[in-house]
Amino acid sequence: MKINPGELDNRDLHKLNTAAIVPRPIAFVSTIGEDGIFNLAPFSAYATICVKPAIVCFSVVPRRDGQKKDTLKNIEFSKDFVINVVNETLAEAMNKTSASFPSFVDEFKEAGLTPIKSDLVKAPRVAESPINMECKLLQILPFGKSPNGSHLVIGEVVLFHVKDELYVNGEIQMSKLKAIGRLGGDFCCRTTDMFEMKRPE
Repeated sequence: MKINPGELDNRDLHKLNTAAIVPRPIAFVSTIGEDGIFNLAPFSAYATICVKPAIVCFSVVPRRDGQKKDTLKNIEFSKDFVINVVNETLAEAMNKTSASFPSFVDEFKEAGLTPIKSDLVKAPRVAESPINMECKLLQILPFGKSPNGSHLVIGEVVLFHVKDELYVNGEIQMSKLKAIGRLGGDFCCRTTDMFEMKRPE
């Protein structure tokens, strides 16, 4: 079957994209607004794009009414954010924050999670997350037109926080991390069923 993306409406194209590009890591992004309210939201269009400097990116689509999401508005204000890794323990709390809360609602409180002060950025970290990445904004790139477009947020990781028990001999222990990822629709996946393939020399 051949599918022309230009012939699909936004809903069908979204379903196609998110089911074809799998599994996707989850950027659990914490920010702070101009009013001092903390925001927390998951984004699964997320990737690392440079090793040194450590640069990451994630995509923010508009709300259904075409307005900017709080995460994007907060980053435009503060010029920073934190990406928190989601493991199996955090799955339910992460899912709660995907609801469309008003901007005056603190999603940390709604999800029962603990904000802790970051070292180098204004945005808080999620205490329960096994890995936090403090990021400073480099660039925001708009693509497409609202409400079907998106904004690509690009940031430099200026500090990693990794739980001590996860970091052994300079490597994160994948079997202990137990990160989760997004699939198509409402499906997620675990990363505990792993196999190893050595790269050719």
